[in-house]
Amino acid sequence: MQTTMNANMGKTSLLALLVLLALCVGGPLLFAQNHYVMSLLVASMVIGGIALSWALLGNLGGMISFGHAAFFGVGAYTSAVLSMKFGVPVLAALLLGGVGALVAALAMLPVLRLRGPYFALAILAYAHIFRILATEWTSMTGGSGGLSSIPPLPALPGLDLSSKIGAYFVILLIVLVFAVIYARLRESHYGLALRAMHESEDATRVVGVNSVVLKGMMLLLSAFMCGVVGAFNAHYISFLEPDYAFSALWVTIPIVAAIFGGYRSISGPVVGAVVVYLLDQLVFKNIIPSGHQLVLGVLLVAMIVFSPDGLLPLLRKLFKGKFTRSKHAAT
Repeated sequence: MQTTMNANMGKTSLLALLVLLALCVGGPLLFAQNHYVMSLLVASMVIGGIALSWALLGNLGGMISFGHAAFFGVGAYTSAVLSMKFGVPVLAALLLGGVGALVAALAMLPVLRLRGPYFALAILAYAHIFRILATEWTSMTGGSGGLSSIPPLPALPGLDLSSKIGAYFVILLIVLVFAVIYARLRESHYGLALRAMHESEDATRVVGVNSVVLKGMMLLLSAFMCGVVGAFNAHYISFLEPDYAFSALWVTIPIVAAIFGGYRSISGPVVGAVVVYLLDQLVFKNIIPSGHQLVLGVLLVAMIVFSPDGLLPLLRKLFKGKFTRSKHAAT
């Protein structure tokens, strides 16, 4: 019976994933000519990519970060500088932006021995350090004036990637690839060891698991993912300046999205980003033009109170309960 239940749950999860993928691919085609809606969808997927990288670090690595703006900004500047000053092709520069963020994360490895709020605050301090570096290194980053005319995403046969619909499918592909990596990692023996660390880090050390190395791997992977998203955003908007690239909004909104959608699931952070950002821009902003993001805080508190696991687990429970009642009624 348990096997049957697991099989049904697996089929339900697969069906939900296919429906979600169909909406992500087919939905935007309906709004391809509406540049405003497409801009919102691209922005929501950018936030979803950051939220996914944050959730990976929090869920698998067991570390809460307030400094993902550092990875986002370093990735953005690395890609922009390489393409503008060294002629690196944009698509290659995207990946190198992730590598740049990974290198920045190497400087943060000493703080892995810190736990809880101490780690979160230490990472936040690094974000401020990188923002100051971007402001002062005027010969490379343009200083506080930033960089303009960043090379856009290239045009491919049949699809201009710099267009709204083209950019959307680029960031969607990036997020999907990262989600697959996240899923494979979670199901690997590394994922098993990381989950065991959540229960007792000291106990896992006793059986020979090097927790510092595993946490370091998660930090580097999370940084790479966030850096690639930052690099994409730089070429999408074709402009960068330190206060934007290292803005606290690249931390707060993805965290809200990840927790709202359910950061312990893979699709939860992305779904949360789309729901939260579209609600904020299309509904809350029209009702409360100034201070509309305060509503997000209220929404997050309500979700934590009524469904601490997030939106997707809540919907799963509702549909499961409805399915169970329908099955009993039929019998």
